[in-house]
Amino acid sequence: MGIKSFQGAREEQKKKYNAPILVEDYMTKNLVLFKPDQSILEVMELFLKHRISGGPVCDENGHLVGIISEADCMKQISESRYFNMPILDKNVENFMTRDVETIPHDMNIFDAASRFYKGHRRRLPVMDHGKLVGQISRKDIVVAALKLNSHNY
Repeated sequence: MGIKSFQGAREEQKKKYNAPILVEDYMTKNLVLFKPDQSILEVMELFLKHRISGGPVCDENGHLVGIISEADCMKQISESRYFNMPILDKNVENFMTRDVETIPHDMNIFDAASRFYKGHRRRLPVMDHGKLVGQISRKDIVVAALKLNSHNY
């Protein structure tokens, strides 16, 4: 008869930490929203107040209709100087980007990083079934990557 070996109780296996990798885990949810009829001057003041460089533009029903950024404001400043026109009389709808690229809330951060790399956007609105639920920026993607362990890649 063979000899049986008893090694004692087995040590509990440590569970691997799986960091969240979805856009919804890292996106900004408390957004500063802009309206199409807001003045560019008011938008610039809100950029400074909230320390942001852009944000989504929503209509009165809360539907995403565009995005406004510092670059759009720079365009207005440049044109007002060139044509000797005041900045105050222009609204967001005149300068916002209407063709907005969005991403779904359940996209992984690697695919989102690829979108940022291929495009020239600094931020992307995040949608869930046609509803704006947040915004993700390049910085958010970098933060997410730093939180992941190398073996999660």
